Amino acid sequence: MQQRNWIPILAIAIYGTSIVLGRKFMVDRKAVETKIPIALWNFSLSLFSFIGAFRTIPHLFYAMSVMSLRDIMCTPPAHTFGIGSTGLWVQLFCLSKFPELFDTFFVVIHKKPLLFLHWYHHISVLLYCWHACVNERANGLFFICMNYSVHAVMYGYYFLSAIKMKPNWLKASFITKFQISQMFIGVVVTLLGFKFQSTDNCHVKTELNIAAFLMYGSYLLLFCLFYAKKYSSQKKVKKLE
Repeated sequence: MQQRNWIPILAIAIYGTSIVLGRKFMVDRKAVETKIPIALWNFSLSLFSFIGAFRTIPHLFYAMSVMSLRDIMCTPPAHTFGIGSTGLWVQLFCLSKFPELFDTFFVVIHKKPLLFLHWYHHISVLLYCWHACVNERANGLFFICMNYSVHAVMYGYYFLSAIKMKPNWLKASFITKFQISQMFIGVVVTLLGFKFQSTDNCHVKTELNIAAFLMYGSYLLLFCLFYAKKYSSQKKVKKLE
């Protein structure tokens, strides 16, 4: 990966071109029904994320029980979470951002609105994960555990919705709140990174931490705006009714 930094750039170029051409292709065509494919797609991503969470979260909890927060944030991953089964699922997490681009395919063929938040998130997280992986980000396990957990629930929600088996108590707003909490914690972790990076032998790189702060900060803002626009307006409508 360190020798092939052109791969994510090429992937993003193909992704963007496919969006433009795909939307033009669908202009005069009816939306495509893909109930079974999209259900299987969401189930596979949810299952993958659940396994990833089970393989990484216990390692983080163990590290928190035997190491200081500073050591967890600063120790090179080659000596902590970057080896063994946890290391495998860390690597798979970074590479999973490529197939996740396929989410947009269903948005295009279903002729649904393509939000800026959607494609910006896919592009930026792919680029960041690749960069963080090749530079061996020390505190990356926090981000990975959070993202695995959120995706396990989120794609599980999409799967249940696709097969018409979503329980009434499981609201879409809960998923968005879960995502917002992930972004908030991400901002906190990056701020802690700034705090610890000036200490001796801290493996937190300034450029990576700045990129993470800008990424999570923008996500936090965009998800909060999305929540306010979608769910606050719904509450107002209900009150008027």
